[in-house]
Amino acid sequence: MGLFLTNGFPDLDATVPLLHALVAGGADFLELGMPFSDPLAEGLPIQRSSARALAGGVQMDDAFRTAHAFRQTSDIPLVLMGYINPILQYGVSNFCAAAHSSGVDGLIIPDLPPEEAGLITASAKAHHLDTIFLVAPNTTRERMQMIDRLSSGFVYAVSVTGITGAALAHRMAALEPYLARVRTAIRRNPLLVGFGIKTQRDAQWLCRHTDGFIVGSALVDVIEGLWNDPSLSMHRRLHAVQRFAQDLYPSKE
Repeated sequence: MGLFLTNGFPDLDATVPLLHALVAGGADFLELGMPFSDPLAEGLPIQRSSARALAGGVQMDDAFRTAHAFRQTSDIPLVLMGYINPILQYGVSNFCAAAHSSGVDGLIIPDLPPEEAGLITASAKAHHLDTIFLVAPNTTRERMQMIDRLSSGFVYAVSVTGITGAALAHRMAALEPYLARVRTAIRRNPLLVGFGIKTQRDAQWLCRHTDGFIVGSALVDVIEGLWNDPSLSMHRRLHAVQRFAQDLYPSKE
């Protein structure tokens, strides 16, 4: 189970405690989003979380500081998710060096097509960072195989051609043949699926066809609601986030 959180959301002081709450809730790895003003792959919840973080003054270096602080007391895998333009502006080699030195294990860059992977893969490899690429329902088998060759860590199968957050309920029938097709094409890496997973039932069903799942928008929605309620203490908020993660985890039955 992978869980996504935007760095600096709902504020920088809360991010590391939230990451630890997610670990306590059973997360196998964490995806830390670097807020961006134009997050093309994201639905409204994650767009709002990026906007809130940016309004709070969060910058790219804060992701490295968050990763370093988190890494002091946890060794579970931590992946940075962000967009290519800010990375190019920062300098790819500088970015990868900073990511590695802060304890990051891998990178997800949704708007980096595999044909342009050379922009980052050599530097990422030199700094011991996995590079994780995405496949979608409209990805051809040949392209999936190329993505499998380029990826390390895992391959991210998005459940829908579009943005994060769209519910799965009406798409289960279409998802099954898609995931079966991806399963036959992705042979080198574990296969994880994301976009639209909101409940344990969603996760349970998808884990029949993949090696795991990633939840982002539903978690961000929960956190937003908790932090918008001034009557709640930090302890109660973090406990609620931990319970949300625990309740997602598929049963072994």
